[in-house]
Amino acid sequence: MAEPAPPPTPATPSLRRELGRWDLTAIGVNQVIGGGVFLVPATLAGALGGGWSWIGFLAAGILSLLIGLCFAEAASRFEGTGGSYLHTREAFGRFAGFEVGWMLWVTRVTSWASVVNGLADALGYYWAGARQGAGAPRMLLITGVVVAIAAINLRGIRQSAWVVNTLTVGKLTPLVLFVILGLPHVSPGALAPDAALPWSQVGASALLLIFAYGGYEVVPVPAGEAKDPVRAMPFAMVGTILISGVVMTLVQVVAVGTFAGLAGSRTPLADAAVLFMGATGALLLTTGAAVSMSGNNMGQALSGSRNLFALAEQGDLPRMFGHVHARFRTPDVAIVFTSAVALALALSGSFAALAKVSALARLVVYAGTCASILVLRNRGRAPFTVPFGALVPVAALVVSAGIAFGADAIQRRAGLIALAAGAALYLVARRRR
Repeated sequence: MAEPAPPPTPATPSLRRELGRWDLTAIGVNQVIGGGVFLVPATLAGALGGGWSWIGFLAAGILSLLIGLCFAEAASRFEGTGGSYLHTREAFGRFAGFEVGWMLWVTRVTSWASVVNGLADALGYYWAGARQGAGAPRMLLITGVVVAIAAINLRGIRQSAWVVNTLTVGKLTPLVLFVILGLPHVSPGALAPDAALPWSQVGASALLLIFAYGGYEVVPVPAGEAKDPVRAMPFAMVGTILISGVVMTLVQVVAVGTFAGLAGSRTPLADAAVLFMGATGALLLTTGAAVSMSGNNMGQALSGSRNLFALAEQGDLPRMFGHVHARFRTPDVAIVFTSAVALALALSGSFAALAKVSALARLVVYAGTCASILVLRNRGRAPFTVPFGALVPVAALVVSAGIAFGADAIQRRAGLIALAAGAALYLVARRRR
């Protein structure tokens, strides 16, 4: 059994329970619909062909729902901060839990670093200084975004939730308009898949889709700041995947069906929007991309810092990372540290490279929670239980393992290095305990 966190004392401020089920759903949708929906369509069309690419989005949504249902069941058992870290720790012990919690944090900081690079790329549609290779202007932009987001997160969970909710609405609006106005212009012939699926590209494409759909695993992380986590978490988890899956699949359908040059575009949705909405469409989608990625960055800071806080709260990292600001009641040290690491990675890596590291790290997190519910079921029925016995969690584990085997040697090496670094950190923390 996981060791409980020490109860707060008057001298130890605790986190505030401010988040409702729709706040949590907004956090999830905000994380899934981030940079991927604006940047992945072109890469996926180039790898699989236009016809197979929208089918890939649909299939990935269905498979993500299998994993999401496992998260929903596991999350209904816990009320503390940590998400998959707590699920795995309770089922398989302290070390396994730490490794999953560590990889959950690695996922957040690498995702944040990759998406803030994507934000700069999107702004590069109008401002050359934001493009790759632009030097100081791009670096100052990335630094300013990270610092601003860290400052908002420090001010309080309620303020962070307001910003996330606003940015979620702001990012969905242009995407919905893109779909509604674009569907009448879709050429059915462009949606037909090529006769043969390029199997050599399936593994890499699956990792790219994991990145595009990734983010729903953050929903249970801030459970310690949710009003009714036992009931709110399953609702938010399923709602996140259904909303995100419908939006992203339809966006890919419109992009493929209206823009023949999709595979070669650096700003695919903006370029597609020009064809049926004119210059106004390009501006709308470019603005939407900036809002979307800003919101995603905001969520990365919120959930990533809570990952680090949870590891410290349970005694698996130095206590300083579990510090709570006396006035704002936020994990201030964890926020600052997570932001600093994300900024360092963002200034040193590209969007594509960091996206691959993030996707592989995320699979470890998925496997931890999917496996945990098979063990936790032996300790009693969860408030929310996935039907069909072991079928769904086993299928979800097979999917996660299959995608991991599709990774290339560099990606697997990066994942193993991250796991080894986590193990070394755990041993250091254990010696101190």
